[in-house]
Amino acid sequence: MQHLSGLIEHYGYFGIIMALIGGIVGLPIPDEVLLTYVGYNVYQGKMLYLPALMSAFFGAFGGITLSYLLGIKLGLPFLKKFGPKFHMTEERVERTRKLFMKFGPYLLIIGYFIPGVRHVVAYLSGINGYKYRRFALFAYSGALIWCFTFITLGRTLGENWMHVGAYLSRYSTYVILPLIVVCLLLFTYWRKTRVFGK
Repeated sequence: MQHLSGLIEHYGYFGIIMALIGGIVGLPIPDEVLLTYVGYNVYQGKMLYLPALMSAFFGAFGGITLSYLLGIKLGLPFLKKFGPKFHMTEERVERTRKLFMKFGPYLLIIGYFIPGVRHVVAYLSGINGYKYRRFALFAYSGALIWCFTFITLGRTLGENWMHVGAYLSRYSTYVILPLIVVCLLLFTYWRKTRVFGK
């Protein structure tokens, strides 16, 4: 975390963008902790809320888009060969692939909140030939929700921002499962209204 705090102190908003691009692509960066730390900087008055949020969004936007393009250009062999170097084990790739087959593009939204999934799901979108417009709708919406959630959390927690890591490791399942249920309910509602609307 010291390297990340130094990056933000020296490069400010640009540091947030670069760290998140690397983190989304697969570098071992604790993204949620970073975002919460950014929120803490907002709480301290060292950063402004809106520029911090937009910087985080552009970083997530850049990282997820780069992953998607790599998936299109280089395919599954690249992910299997180089994935383990970025902590994307074959087991994690396979688990995410199964989730992707089940939830499709909706995993692009909820995947940000599932450790290890956000690093793989954009590659899989590219590998599976998802149209960019469809990918962008879900991936960028998810990025905005994810950045907003953790930066706001850091600003709200203030001096207690460091506890977010412990909360995530202990309670992430309790957060993720309701999120998946809500997304599935919204999807079901959207499908029904679409059918009846025709």
